Amino acid sequence: MTATNSTHLIPTMILTGFLGSGKTTLLNRILSEHRGGRVAVIENEFGETGIDNELLVQDGDEQIVEMNNGCICCTVRGDLVRILSTLAERRANGELNFERVIIETTGLADPAPVAQTFFVDDTVQASYMLDAIVTVVDAKHAEAQLTEHHEAQEQVGFADCILMSKVDLVSHEEASQLSARLRQMNPRAPIKPVHFGETDLTELLDTRSFDLNAIIDIEPDFLEDLAHEHDDDVASFVYRTKVPLDRDKVEAFFSEMVATYGTAMLRYKGVLDIHGVDRRTVFQGVHMIFGANIDRSWGEDEVRETKIVFIGKRLPADLFRSGLDDCMIREDLRQ
Repeated sequence: MTATNSTHLIPTMILTGFLGSGKTTLLNRILSEHRGGRVAVIENEFGETGIDNELLVQDGDEQIVEMNNGCICCTVRGDLVRILSTLAERRANGELNFERVIIETTGLADPAPVAQTFFVDDTVQASYMLDAIVTVVDAKHAEAQLTEHHEAQEQVGFADCILMSKVDLVSHEEASQLSARLRQMNPRAPIKPVHFGETDLTELLDTRSFDLNAIIDIEPDFLEDLAHEHDDDVASFVYRTKVPLDRDKVEAFFSEMVATYGTAMLRYKGVLDIHGVDRRTVFQGVHMIFGANIDRSWGEDEVRETKIVFIGKRLPADLFRSGLDDCMIREDLRQ
C-alpha cells in the first residue's frame, strides 16, 4: 500500500443505513447548510434506475454521480474505484472544485467492502482519506431490520457515528431499548437522535473518526477480499409513465397495497406527476408508513414524468404496475 501525507488527502464520508432510514434527508441537510467547501456526492441505488439524485438539493456547486445496476459493496465496486479516480484526476487538473466526498450507499449495502476500497486500492489510497462511516438507524423499524438483515447489523457494527431517526414515532422506552441494543453492537460509536436530518454537522464532517485498528479487531479479514451476497428474495423494479395520475386513485391504490404487502415493501420512493398540480410530488414510504409532499416546480426543459422505485421481498411487480396504470387520467380529461 502507498504511504501518503494525510493532510493532502480528500476526506470522504460513507453515509449508510438500511432502506428508508433517512440517509438522503441527512445528505440534503449537509448540501444545504454546510459551508465548509463544495461536496462531491456518489449516489448508489439498488436496481436498474435511481431516484435519489432527483430528490437531492442541487445549486450547481455539487458534483453528483449516480451508480445504479447493483450494490456498491459488490457488483459495482470497480465502478466506485473508477469514479473516485476520475474525480481526483479532474480535481487535480482544475476541472472540478470540491473539498470532500460523500458516498451514500444503497440501504442494502454492507459498508465493509466499501471502506475496504480506501485501503486496498493504491490509486484511491493516494488521493482519499476515509474520514468516517455515519450510519442512520430508523428507530421505528430497526428492531426488525437488525434481526432479519445482516446488512443492517454490519452498518451498525462499522459505524463511527450512529444517528437514530424517527425517534418521534416510538415511545421513550422503545428508543431506550434500541439505543441499548445499538450500544451493545457497537460500543465505540456515539449514538445521537436526528430529526429530519437536523444534527450538528461539525460532529459528522472532518472528524477523522474512522479507526482501522478498531475495525480489524472486530473484522480480522477486513483487508482481505470480502465476498458479499444479498438475499435473493429482495428485488427492485421501477414504474414510469408520462401520463398524469389521479391523486385520489393513487392514494387509494397505495393504501390497498400497503395494507396487503406493507411488511414486504422495504422501501418505495419516487416523483409523481399528479393531474392538476403544477409542482412535483415527492412520494416515499417504508413498510406501512408512507407519505407525499409537494416539491419544487417542474423545470422548463424537464420532462413531466412519474417514476417510482420499489424495493421489497417477492413483490408482485405486474400487479403494482397494472394498479398504477389504472390511476392514469383518462385522455379526455387531460389538459
